Formats: sequence, structure tokens, C-alpha cells
Amino acid sequence: MVCIRTATIDDLLYMQQCNLMSLPENYQFKYYLYHLLSWPQLLQVAEDESGRIVGYVLAKMEEDPGESHGHITSLAVNRTSRKVGLATRLMMSAHDSMDEVFQSPFVSLHVRVTNKAAIHLYKNILKYDVHDVEEKYYADGENAFDMRKRFRKPTGSSEKGGGGEGKKPAG
Repeated sequence: MVCIRTATIDDLLYMQQCNLMSLPENYQFKYYLYHLLSWPQLLQVAEDESGRIVGYVLAKMEEDPGESHGHITSLAVNRTSRKVGLATRLMMSAHDSMDEVFQSPFVSLHVRVTNKAAIHLYKNILKYDVHDVEEKYYADGENAFDMRKRFRKPTGSSEKGGGGEGKKPAG
């Protein structure tokens, strides 16, 4: 059985290792440490029964003028641990912390436009909407979808929902 729990400083090297083995976008160790020190509630790991970190979500709060919100910096699951719902569980845990601890009105993330599996997870399972397309967002020149999920309606309404407020990408 794999458990989802809040990350500790002892997990950071294992999170970085998981990132290096799973994703083309990699981060220096100090970036993980910065997230842990700034938003400790928003780093979650998937730990297997032998104590190995097999996935993680790295998240933060964006302090934009007007409306601060949560942001998913990185989500990774080792190839051998995929297709059993760990990414969904990690994301839901991060969403819960953003909503409960920080009262975030919504969460954003970027995903490669060619990453069909991730887009399926975000759109069909987690109910994100495409908000925009960021041209040449990645170092290799690939575009990214800016995707968002609302936890609650903008100020003035207390109704929660997945929201369809985003604009659809052209073409």
C-alpha cells in the first residue's frame, strides 16, 4: 500500500531523484528547499510500503496582485508506480491543503500541450479547464497549456465548483 503524506526535509533528495527519472523539467535542490520552507503544507509525497518515495507534488502559493492562488510547480510519479491513481491522490492532497490552509480560490499549473496523459488527468479526472496557451513556455520551445481549477467562485459568491471560467485555446 502506498501512503500519501506531507513531505519532510528528509524527502527532498528523493523527490529530486524522482523528478530526474520522470520528467524533462528538472530543478536544483535549493528550489525544493525553498518550497518546503515557504509552503510546507503543500509538498506531498507518495511513499511505498518499503519507505521509498515513488511520487511527489511540489506546490506553492502565488501572491499575484488581486487574487493570490495555488500553483502546482511539479507532479511526478515513478514509471513503475503509474496507473494506480497516485497522481490523482497527490493532487487532491495538495488541493485540500491549498483550500483549507490558504483559502486559495483556485489552483493553476502548466502542462506540455503534447502530454496527453497529464492533460487527461487534469481535464477529465481533476476537472481543470484550459485557461490559456503559453507560447514557447518550455526550454525546448514547446507550448504549454495554462490550466486552472476553481475551488470557489470569485469574491461575492460562496458556491464551490470546478468552474468553466477559462478561455479555450485557439485552433
